[in-house]
Amino acid sequence: MTGRDSSLRLVSPVWLVLIGILSVQFGAGIAKSLFDEIAPTTIVWLRLVTSAIVLVAIARPVLRGRSRTDWLVVLAFGLCLGVMNWAIYQAFARIPLGIAVTLEFIGPLTLAVIGSRRVRDLLWVLLAGLGVAVLGLSGGGEVNLAGALFALLAGAMWASYILLAGQTGQRWPGFDGLALASVFATLLLTPFAIGEGGGDLLDPRILLLGAAVGLLSSVVPYSCELVALRSIKASVFSILMSLEPAAAALAGIIVLQEFLTWEQWLAMTFVVIASVGATRSSRTLAPAPD
Repeated sequence: MTGRDSSLRLVSPVWLVLIGILSVQFGAGIAKSLFDEIAPTTIVWLRLVTSAIVLVAIARPVLRGRSRTDWLVVLAFGLCLGVMNWAIYQAFARIPLGIAVTLEFIGPLTLAVIGSRRVRDLLWVLLAGLGVAVLGLSGGGEVNLAGALFALLAGAMWASYILLAGQTGQRWPGFDGLALASVFATLLLTPFAIGEGGGDLLDPRILLLGAAVGLLSSVVPYSCELVALRSIKASVFSILMSLEPAAAALAGIIVLQEFLTWEQWLAMTFVVIASVGATRSSRTLAPAPD
């Protein structure tokens, strides 16, 4: 990655984060556009396969000399990664992209303020809750219970992913932990992907489309964020990550023609403001590969 890394260094770290955010959400938009011909579980599996192959090739993780705890942590990390990606794609299949990512953000936002005794942080939670309430009241036929629950499940897994990311990073150097977690997540979803995908997994066109989604949703943002995090403040990174719901809504409009109501835009704004406020004084809001 030396050549790519040096070329990325020429780009402002803020722009690198924004490129990563847009890449993730437009990759999700493209994935959703394929759901009529590829099952969501199959496309998320193909995405995980692509990212696992690339990460293992880059990291070349060393497996010898690892303790039982090392393996338990990375397996738990992989479980969160697999369920998080599967759940958010199930949400994408049922509700608009922007709304799904807005609801997903409740997980890490809640994590950012857990344990805080400051009234200000409680206000951020209440503001996010107001946004979710507005979504529930204004969703109509666009927001169904199953889609909302899948998005909230993805958010819970994202919060768990953030907690486990620190432990994984301490026990596994570089990309080793993420690479192994991606392999485990892929293996976890393999029987379900084969069951739903069947002959689609033998179609070269389907495989190429899945690989393209994997590159957009995982490889490009991982590369951008890795370089950006070397020179950008954690607080700035966290605030930029709070733009994910808006980026998802933009991708939904451009790729899928999913136009939101003004109430839904208002609800999303509440969640984004709450996320910015909650993360300004907290730890980095870790990116989720969804």
